[in-house]
Amino acid sequence: MSDSIQELHQEGTRLFEEGKYSEAEPLLKEVLMKRPNYADVLNKLGIIHNLRHELEAARDYFQKAVALNPRYTEASLNLAITLNEMGEFEQSKDVFTMAAQEAKPTPSSLDPYAAGKLANEHYKVGNIYLDVAMYEDAVLEYRKAIRLQPNFPDVHTKLGIALRSLGNIEEAIVHFSKAKDINDKYGPAWVQLGLTYYIKGLTGLAFEEWEKALNQNPNLKQAETYLKLLKKD
Repeated sequence: MSDSIQELHQEGTRLFEEGKYSEAEPLLKEVLMKRPNYADVLNKLGIIHNLRHELEAARDYFQKAVALNPRYTEASLNLAITLNEMGEFEQSKDVFTMAAQEAKPTPSSLDPYAAGKLANEHYKVGNIYLDVAMYEDAVLEYRKAIRLQPNFPDVHTKLGIALRSLGNIEEAIVHFSKAKDINDKYGPAWVQLGLTYYIKGLTGLAFEEWEKALNQNPNLKQAETYLKLLKKD
C-alpha cells in the first residue's frame, strides 16, 4: 500500500469508526478508485449505504466484498441482513448459511477477517515496544503479525528495524527486501535497507537504495536527507 493510499485508508477508517460516515465516505471511495480490491473498504461503504437505507447500493458493495473474499464473515453477514431488509428472504437465508459455514475454523486456517484484525493488533503492540526500545518484545509481536498476514510491507519493515537494533543485520536485510518484493513502491523499506547497508559499511549499496527510494517517491524526505549527508561525506 503506498503512503498516500495508506493515509487515506487510515483516515477514512478513523472517521468511519467515529461514526462520521459523511466525512469517511469520500476518502474510502478515493481509496477504492485506486485499489478496487480492498474488501474491507467495500464493506465499510456498504454499511454507510445501509445506514442511509440505500439498500441496493449497500447490497452491491457487500456482494463485491464477498466476491473478493468469500471468507469475509462480516461482509457476508452484512449482505444477509441487507437482503433480508430488501425482502429477499430466501437469498438472505442462503448467504447467512454460507457465512456460517465459511466462518467455521479448521485446524490449519483462520477466518481472514479475524486474521487481519489480530495481525493489526500485534503490529500496534510491536510499535509500542519499538518506540520504548524493547526490541526483543517488538520482534515477537511483529513475527506474530507476519504469521497471520505475511504480505504487509510495513510490518516487515518494522520487524527489520527491530532486528537491526538487536544487531541481527542479515535478517533485517531479508525483511526489508521482502517488504520491497511485496510492494516496490513502499519507500520506507528502501530507506531502511539503505541505512542498513550504510551501517554495514556498504556505502555504494546504501546510495543506490536511497536514490531508488527517491525516484519512487520524490517527497520522501528521509531518503533525500541521507543522500545529501552521504554526498557531503
